[in-house]
Amino acid sequence: MQGQALRDSADRFAAHHAVILGASFDPPAENFAFAEAQELPFSLLSDVDRSVGATYDVVRAPGEKYTEYPRRHSYLIDPDGVVRRAYDVTDVAAHAAQVLDDLEALGA
Repeated sequence: MQGQALRDSADRFAAHHAVILGASFDPPAENFAFAEAQELPFSLLSDVDRSVGATYDVVRAPGEKYTEYPRRHSYLIDPDGVVRRAYDVTDVAAHAAQVLDDLEALGA
């Protein structure tokens, strides 16, 4: 799972002064319970009205399969708020390593 891979690499992200934030369409109580159960050392944000999801183009179109879930995308955003890389996450196990490689390439 994507969250577990990020959790397991949390120390490496911290060494780059990177902050990990997750987001879902689930309500806060569900995100909190999930984060606790998975021992996630980062915050999960609740986007129940899907407004942030719409901004980041992760809301699925009506009629699309799994409309209750966002698309798996992530973004590498620099300290100035500039999106340096957008990821269409297809390999959740390898994603954390890919982002860490990009952090190193950016000199973070």
